[in-house]
Amino acid sequence: MVSNSSWSLFNFRFNLAQHLKKNKHEVVLIAPRDSYSKILEREFEYHDICLRPRSTEPIQEIKTLLSFYKLYEEIRPDLTLHFTIKPNIYGGIVCRILGLKYINNISGLGTVFAKEDLVTKLVKLLYKYSLANAEKIFFQNREDYEVFVTGKLVDKNKCEILPGSGVDTNKFTPVKKDKNTGNTKFLLASRLLWEKGVREYVEAARIIKSKHPHVKFYLLGFLGADNPTAIPKKQIDEWVKEGVVEYMGVSDKIWEEIAKVDCVVLPSYYREGIPRVLLEAASMAKPIITTDNVGCREVVDHGINGYLCQIKNPKDLADKMEKIINLSPKERVKMGQAGREKVVREFDESIIIRKYLEAIRQLERNGTQQ
Repeated sequence: MVSNSSWSLFNFRFNLAQHLKKNKHEVVLIAPRDSYSKILEREFEYHDICLRPRSTEPIQEIKTLLSFYKLYEEIRPDLTLHFTIKPNIYGGIVCRILGLKYINNISGLGTVFAKEDLVTKLVKLLYKYSLANAEKIFFQNREDYEVFVTGKLVDKNKCEILPGSGVDTNKFTPVKKDKNTGNTKFLLASRLLWEKGVREYVEAARIIKSKHPHVKFYLLGFLGADNPTAIPKKQIDEWVKEGVVEYMGVSDKIWEEIAKVDCVVLPSYYREGIPRVLLEAASMAKPIITTDNVGCREVVDHGINGYLCQIKNPKDLADKMEKIINLSPKERVKMGQAGREKVVREFDESIIIRKYLEAIRQLERNGTQQ
């Protein structure tokens, strides 16, 4: 199992790895070393890899490709599960060269597919080559699937749509909130990138605070990400000093932070797969607000378990926040319950785990028949 960070393997794929291990598979985890690597090493064989998710330097990318080749040639896995862009592309290329079996998971297209330039064309060519010999290709939403199928980047017969990366609904459960004080609390929890809609969230907060000064707005997420659209700490400090938002830092127990608020907001205009934080919030019976955007809209039935707002429109976002503020306690509970039911029905992590186990069993059957 390969991803662009140990953090993502731990947060998004750890339960899948554990289920594979329980099903008598030998599981090896591969990702660049970070603070989560030690946790992975306690339970699985783990390998570091030379990979920088945001690098576009040719020499660095050649090093990454060679690192994949050296490691895969050494391990010779029976099957490799790739997650995130560079493992999908470079891992797929190396598996193809070495004649190894692999399954890729397209978990969102990011900013590259938001435009059509030389880089986008190159990425599409790399995807087409790297996906050609995949045993199976999972997509996290129908729109990404359509981009790849209509663009003839994949064999449609190998593709299947998953409900995101799923959520552990036994872990993210509704928690009875303290008695309502009348001060509605909103939370944006994400990597702090401009394209996650943080600016729009802050501007909407200003609009709301001009009418409802006691409403609280929280930001939770990692600062200093290796990303050209990362928000500088200085900017966050200015917003905090202004009093428009409170910055909560980072947390390994995000369910505790979600439990404290009334609504989770993600005004993203990034090309998401399906945002995990929205699934987690809905699973905890919190109303959610997000943009009518790829991946995001999959989680919201507008007016039922939350609201969809327009992309890059702080005023429309503020209007949706106003709707949450004006809901009665009973209406908020009803909206939250609808979100919980939707996640259990459509996005439970067990659905994703079952799909992977089915794909692996099918490969084993095919191997036996041959």
